[in-house]
Amino acid sequence: MNSKSDTAVSERLNVENSDGQGRRMTAAPIHRRLTVFLARLVLITTALPAAVAGDVAGPSRFFHSGDGQIHVESRKNGAVFSGRYRQPDGRYDPEALKSLHRVFDAPYRSDRPRLALRLIEFLDYLEDAMKPGAKLTITSGYRSPVYNRKVRQGGGLAAKASLHQYGMAADFVMAGVPSREIWKRVKTLNFGGAGYYQGETVHIDVGPARSWDQKTSGVGTGISDDNKLIGLVTDYDIYPPESVVTLRFIRMTAFPVDVAADFELRRHSPAGEVLVARTFQPQFDVPPADGCLALTDIEQMAFIRWRLPAGIEPGRYDIQARFCSQRWKDMPTFVLTPPFEIAHP
Repeated sequence: MNSKSDTAVSERLNVENSDGQGRRMTAAPIHRRLTVFLARLVLITTALPAAVAGDVAGPSRFFHSGDGQIHVESRKNGAVFSGRYRQPDGRYDPEALKSLHRVFDAPYRSDRPRLALRLIEFLDYLEDAMKPGAKLTITSGYRSPVYNRKVRQGGGLAAKASLHQYGMAADFVMAGVPSREIWKRVKTLNFGGAGYYQGETVHIDVGPARSWDQKTSGVGTGISDDNKLIGLVTDYDIYPPESVVTLRFIRMTAFPVDVAADFELRRHSPAGEVLVARTFQPQFDVPPADGCLALTDIEQMAFIRWRLPAGIEPGRYDIQARFCSQRWKDMPTFVLTPPFEIAHP
């Protein structure tokens, strides 16, 4: 594996890229990262159905990211990846991503990846911050919904709405770093989930900010029943105009889910107002009927795509999706993505 940057990392993980040679860019405040992004962004035209990771070049498009290099090994299947997965120009190496899918035990299709890039970048971010170059041993990566049910039925500590089913979570060991320290560090970030059960491993995910231990996990309590915790996420944190946004719903526990075909792009103004910038219909795998889609599984609620229009104003945005019915009594009537940035080169 290539050597990691020896740049000192502050306690708040706010160190900037200092040499322009592909060294790590951490989660600096969004406006600083956006300035760097604007200076280096290159647009590449791609067709909507073929839009995959790496269709836009530039630095990392995530708010929490590492240096683009990682050393991971699967305890389950023995697969190993050690090297660079993201090039200095921001492109992701397809062969590296394929290898990373094997390490995380995730099926691989370039147009429908099962492993979230946000998770890889976040693990890289933590490794760079806590012990640059350390090997991460993955004890549990991707779990299919069928396998997740088997773990639960076997008495395993697996959540009904587990983010492992979406390629957004990993249980792992970082060589030379106590898992409790990783858990404590993530709790300070106001980003992602962190679970620690007083053992060798730590659970990290790229869902909403929260933390738990073996006493407070909520597994088996019905906390996620009837889609109480359903959410919506984007594939990146930073987008140029005319790039493709890929959305997916997460943490579903009951089907079907009736999703309104019309979504809203909402702009967060500097004054703190949230205004609807555009109403749009993204591309689903199934066609809508009378303005509504009855989606029956995790697969149908993933890989929902929409191309951002040209001329859109730069700034902070989110996307809102609404539900057509209250089929499940405890399900919210709408969901919002976490905020993301639209940037101009």
